[in-house]
Amino acid sequence: MLGADGVTTTAALLSHGLPALWRSDARILILGSLPGIASIRAAQYYAHPRNQFWPLMQQLFDIEATQPYPARLQALQQAQVALWDLIAAAERRGSLDSAINPNSIQCNDFAQLLSRLPQLRAVWLNGGTAAKNWHKLIKNGLQLPPQVQVFTLPSTSPAHAALSFQHKLLAWQQAYQQTFQQRME
Repeated sequence: MLGADGVTTTAALLSHGLPALWRSDARILILGSLPGIASIRAAQYYAHPRNQFWPLMQQLFDIEATQPYPARLQALQQAQVALWDLIAAAERRGSLDSAINPNSIQCNDFAQLLSRLPQLRAVWLNGGTAAKNWHKLIKNGLQLPPQVQVFTLPSTSPAHAALSFQHKLLAWQQAYQQTFQQRME
């Protein structure tokens, strides 16, 4: 796009997230930041082929990462896992979280969702941007039930390839163990 000054610019597009995926028996709520272009185009959570989310779900919940998307979603819900993103909409060029215009962020309504998840035991934040926006919500008055633990986990995004899959898996496994250890007590 040619700007008024004759310089070519790239306009930031308003990106919209996906609807929440949940059942009232969810014990874990996994929150990302905002879906990337591949996920938005496919209307699927974690659709980029190099995103490590589904391989992690395979390791944690025995959900076959290569099965069709509807079957993966059903298996995730049967494992009592809900999915959503912190950001409902924001201006962003491309797919990187670092390209999100912080002044344009519109967060999802978590108070409403949390009121519908009476068995919730943990919120798993998928990456630093999700964690940063979660903490802003808490600071602005979002109340969590006392039994809900919050875990900040390494991002599954292909943009965060510096950490090995094994390193990420270990962190996600620790959150899993702590979530379900609490349930046993």
